[in-house]
Amino acid sequence: MKLNFSYDGNIAVKAILQEQLEHLDIKFQLLDLGQIEIGDDVSEQSFTTLQTNLKKYGIQIVDNPKGQLIQKIKDAIIEIVYDKEKFPNITISQYLSDKLNFRYGYITNFFSEYTHTSIENFIILQKIERAKKLIMEEELTLTEISHELNYSSVAYLSTQFKKVTGLTPSLFKRIVVKRREMTNND
Repeated sequence: MKLNFSYDGNIAVKAILQEQLEHLDIKFQLLDLGQIEIGDDVSEQSFTTLQTNLKKYGIQIVDNPKGQLIQKIKDAIIEIVYDKEKFPNITISQYLSDKLNFRYGYITNFFSEYTHTSIENFIILQKIERAKKLIMEEELTLTEISHELNYSSVAYLSTQFKKVTGLTPSLFKRIVVKRREMTNND
């Protein structure tokens, strides 16, 4: 039997972190996306075990300041792309500047220098990932999805979707439906 599922990556990561930290009896508090405050000193052995356990899930502890800032930028972009309702009247550039306390020009230059891609490209990739999830959930039309992701039109969403995935959103949706049909027939 095959099961189809969807998930929220942020919730999954928080659950994994909580499980692993509690297992090692480390006192902690979940802060913003991508940050945890550790209550007590953690032994080197516990820290190494935590790193090893988290690595199994593709989660890495970022311990250098540049890597931390890059992760904060990525997390802030993901937050605004996935939770638009919290930020109805703010641009991504303004949100990043306010959240990170840096000028947007500095943020974009820093991000590009260390990731070798632009913030704009990262935003597009996140929007397309979100569009794919929304298409697979089959609850919204392409018009509603383009509105949800702040695209000016379905055509603009389709252009970026095809540029990133090689498929139009409509073709992607047909493939998803066909695979579900094949799975349900098994």
